[in-house]
Amino acid sequence: MSFRLRLQTAPLLLFLEFSWALFMASGYESLATAQQIQNPYKIITIATSQASTWSRSKHWKPGDEQVPLEISGMCTLPNGRLAVAIRRGEVWLIDGAYDTSGEKLKLHRFASALHEPLGLVRYRDGLCTAQRTEVTLLRDTDHDDVADDYETINQSWGVSGNYHEYAYGPVVDDHDNLWLTLNIGMGFQGGQKGKLLPSKWGGPQAPWRGWGVRISRAGKFEPVAAGMRSPSGLGTNLNDDVFFTDQQGNWIPVCSLHHLRPGVFYGHPDALASMQLPGGQLKGIVDIPNGIPYPEAVAQVPALVPPAVWFPYKKMGQSATDVVCDTTRGKFGPFQGQLFVGEFTLASISRVFLENVDGEYQGACFPFHEGLDSAVIRLTFGEDGSLFAGLSNRGWSSVGRASYGLQRLVWDKKTPFEILEMRARSDGFELVFTKPVDYRTATDVNSYTMESYTYQYHQVYGSDELFKKPVSIISADLSADGRRVHLKTQPLRELYVHELRATGVRSTDDEPLIHVDAYYTLNRIPDE
Repeated sequence: MSFRLRLQTAPLLLFLEFSWALFMASGYESLATAQQIQNPYKIITIATSQASTWSRSKHWKPGDEQVPLEISGMCTLPNGRLAVAIRRGEVWLIDGAYDTSGEKLKLHRFASALHEPLGLVRYRDGLCTAQRTEVTLLRDTDHDDVADDYETINQSWGVSGNYHEYAYGPVVDDHDNLWLTLNIGMGFQGGQKGKLLPSKWGGPQAPWRGWGVRISRAGKFEPVAAGMRSPSGLGTNLNDDVFFTDQQGNWIPVCSLHHLRPGVFYGHPDALASMQLPGGQLKGIVDIPNGIPYPEAVAQVPALVPPAVWFPYKKMGQSATDVVCDTTRGKFGPFQGQLFVGEFTLASISRVFLENVDGEYQGACFPFHEGLDSAVIRLTFGEDGSLFAGLSNRGWSSVGRASYGLQRLVWDKKTPFEILEMRARSDGFELVFTKPVDYRTATDVNSYTMESYTYQYHQVYGSDELFKKPVSIISADLSADGRRVHLKTQPLRELYVHELRATGVRSTDDEPLIHVDAYYTLNRIPDE
C-alpha cells in the first residue's frame, strides 16, 4: 500500500487526521448523494465493523461479532457460498451472503495460522492463497469444512522483516499457472540518482521484490517481469491475459493498470536488484533516467512498457487495488468483458475499457461507484451476477464509516446511461454509449471538453500533471443507431492521458450521464 508519513506529535496528528476526515467526508457524502439519484447499483451491507447484519442471523451467538472481516482475499464457491481470507491469517466460509435480510448469514472458519494472506482462489481441489513467504493450497480432505491439509506449492522468495514486503494473489490462467506479485520493501536503497542497481539483492529487501511471478502447475517458480511498487490487485480479462494494478509512489507517478507478461519492466528500479539472479526473465537494463517526462523515459529504456491505463490522481482514486473482469453475461448490466478496479483511499470502484492497438493494450477508465463503507481491497462476482466488495482499511486511511467488512453491489436491471467505451481513432476518439443519445446534444461540439497531459518519471513520490494542453473538438458525428459518436480532435499525443468531459450529452429520454468523465491513456495512435 502507499506509504503515509506519520507525524510524531500526537495532538497535532489527531487534529490533522480529524480535519482531513471532515474534508474527505464532505466530498464523499456529496458524491454518494449525487450518485444515489441515478445509479442503478444498490449497495447491500452484509457485515461491517459498524453494521449489525450478522447479529440478525439465527446462527449468531454472543462473541461472534468479534470476527474481524478484514477481507484480503475472496472467491465464490458452489451452492451460494463465499470464501474470504482475512488479514489476520484465517479463511472463512460464508453461507447466506446473498440473503438481503441477513437472517441466513453463517460464518465458519476453514483455515487459520496463515501469514497475512492477500488473495484467494479456487485451485485444483482446494483453495489457494499467497502468504508472505509461500503459496499454499488448503484442502479439506475429510469434508468437514475445515482445512486439514496445508500444501506448500512454492516458497522460492523470502522476507527480510520489512513491513512492506507483501505478496499478492494468486490468480489462475487457462494453463493452470498461478500468478502473483511481490511488493517492494519500503526504504530499500539499492541505488541512487538513476544509477544501475546492484546485480545482487541487498539492503533490507528480500529477493524478487517488485517482480511478477508465474508458478507452473508443477510448482516451478518463474520471475517473469519487474518494476512494480505496490501491485496489490491481480486479475484476468476474457482473453485470459493477466493484469495488475500498481499504486502511486516513488517512480510510479499515479496509480496504473498493466498487462503482466514476461520480459517487461514497469518502472520501479529497486526491483532490478534481483535482475541477475538465476531464473529471472528480464535482463539488460543498464541505466535508469531520473527526472524526465514519462514519454522520454519510455524512449530511453526499451524494456519500459507504459501502463494500459493511468488512473489520474484523486479524479480516479489514490490507491488502486483489485482487478475483476465482468463475466456475468449481462447479469451486472452492459459491461460484459470490462474490468472493475477497487480503490482503497476513496472506498470506491472504477471501470476500465481496454482495446488492443498494435499488439498492446490501452484504453479508458471511468468512475463507477462511490460510497462504500471502507477501503475496497478485493472484488469478486457472485453466482447471481452481483459484485462482492471485501473491505479493510487497517494501516492506511480511507473514507467511509467502517474499518472492515463485506458489501455487495446489486443491479436493479435498469440500464445506466454511461459512456460504455472510448476507442482511439487516427483522428480522435469514438464514444459508445449504453443508450441511444439525443442527436442535438451528441453532435454539439460544445457538449464536450478535452485536455491531455503526461507525468514525470522520477524517484520522487508521485507526479503532477505535466504539459497540459487543450484538445479541440473539431466535429462530433452520430451513428445511425444513435449509440456511437465519432469525435474528431486535435492534437493527439502518444503516451499522454486524454481527459474527456461530456457534460452536455443527453440520452433520447433527456437523461444526463451518470458519469461525464473518461480518461483515455493513448499509448499508440491507431492507423484508422
